[in-house]
Formats: sequence, C-alpha cells, structure tokens
Amino acid sequence: MLHLSTFSIVAFDVKAHAWGVAVASKFPAVGAVVPWTKAGAGAVATQSIANTTFGPRGLELMASGLSAEETLAKLLAHDKRREDRQVGLVDTKGRSATFTGKSCPEWAGGLNGPGYAIQGNLLADSETIRQMEHTFLDAKGELPERLFAALEAGGNTGGDQRGRQSAAISVVKAKAGYGGFNDRWVDYRVDEHLNPISRLGELLELHRLYFGKSPKYGRVKLEGKVVKEIQQIMKSLGYYSPMNDKYDDTTREAFRAFIYNENFEARADPNGGYIDRPVLEYLLKKLK
Repeated sequence: MLHLSTFSIVAFDVKAHAWGVAVASKFPAVGAVVPWTKAGAGAVATQSIANTTFGPRGLELMASGLSAEETLAKLLAHDKRREDRQVGLVDTKGRSATFTGKSCPEWAGGLNGPGYAIQGNLLADSETIRQMEHTFLDAKGELPERLFAALEAGGNTGGDQRGRQSAAISVVKAKAGYGGFNDRWVDYRVDEHLNPISRLGELLELHRLYFGKSPKYGRVKLEGKVVKEIQQIMKSLGYYSPMNDKYDDTTREAFRAFIYNENFEARADPNGGYIDRPVLEYLLKKLK
C-alpha cells in the first residue's frame, strides 16, 4: 500500500464557527483521501498509510460530544496498523490532537495547539510543520486564507521530500455553501499539477472573486471611462455594437446579459449601474 507522504493542517475558527483542512503531497488526488470535514462535528486529516475510516468515524465521534483526544484514542484502539498511521483532529470546541505512528517514514511528526493540529511525514525535517504553525497563528483573514497561508509556508520550507503533485482545501461552516443549502464553504482540489499549492491559491482567488461581495465603497459606478471600457469589452464579445460612452438602456441590457454569462450577477447591478471593483479589474485584465 502506498504512503501518503503528506503535510497537513486541521483547524477551527471559534469566531466563524468553521472547521477546515489543507493538505499537500507527492501523491495523486490527495484531497480524495486525507481531508474530512463536517460543520458541527470537526475536521480530520488521515494520512501516511491512511485509514480512511478515521475520517467519517472521527467526525461521528466528535459530533457525539467526544473530544479530539478521546476520538483519537478510540480510532487507534483496535487498529492493527496504528504505527503506520498519521492523523490530526479538531473537535466541536476547537480542542485538537495529532498522532504519528512509529513506522511513518521520516521525518515524521506533528504538533498541535488550541484550534489546530499540524502533521507531516517524509519531510526534510521538522521545520516544515513549525513554519506552518507560525504562519497559521500570524496570518490574517478568514479560515480558508489562514489555512492556505500555512500550507504555502510548508511547501516553501521543504514540504514532501519527493516533490509536489496534489493539494486540497476543505472548509465547512453552517449554511456557508452555495445558496446557503449546505455547509461546504470552500472545497477545492488540485489532483495533478507541477505546482499544486500555487494552483490551489489561484482557485481560492477565483472563489473570492466569484463569491465575495464588496462593500458599497468598493463599488464602481458605470459612467465615463468605465462605461467606455465595458462597452469595448462587450463589443469585442458580440454583446453590443454602438460606442456612445453612455450607460443607456441598450448598454444596460447588454451588460445584464454579459454579467450573467460571466457568472458575476452577484457582484454587479445592471439596474443600479455599478460593478464591484475587483470584478471590474479582473474583466479588464482578462478581456480588454
């Protein structure tokens, strides 16, 4: 059985009441094996020669009220290959635990603190997980950004001795998914890539772009130069013909169709005549 020579972080954000896992490996599709998350339950990373039952079983035990340490003890109790396992957990209250079996390929180990657990195997040395810890604790922003910052720091410090292949991030929060219908706040995988962590970062940027929302002061009124630039883009794409530099009825309807097709209807208002600045900058860079 193949080792998931991997480094990962599991964490809990007490203010947002969110749980997440970020992981990278020289192994294909690491996101299909290592990360397990459930809002109201916790997060689990199971790796090395991974026992994938640790994911759903660990979440079930923590959802029932057991702590991360108690859950870890139950998971390992009857596992005949426990010394091949590496696992990190955070529970419903942010209590954490990490375990590295004696047979995990060196360097292997983990560390944990309130709200997080970090672990890795087949690393150059312990500096990878130490840098991940420092970065996570110092990072600003929401949980997805902090998890990614830690993962990136681990990759930059050395990461998996064998190289790079895949990466993933999973973050859950009650009703944070699309339309509020599920808890899947962020869920991205890079299954095969020469630089999977960087690609994962690009996907997170796109997530913020499509699903974020600017405050009122971050909106750009469609007038003057901005209208002209938007008209030029729409004309080049076949949405619009006249170029009058005015936000008139024809421009508004063309803009409505354009924004809908580009999936930015949540970040622009054709009737109000504005667009969020990050989206405008992205469109100008991509299409002008």
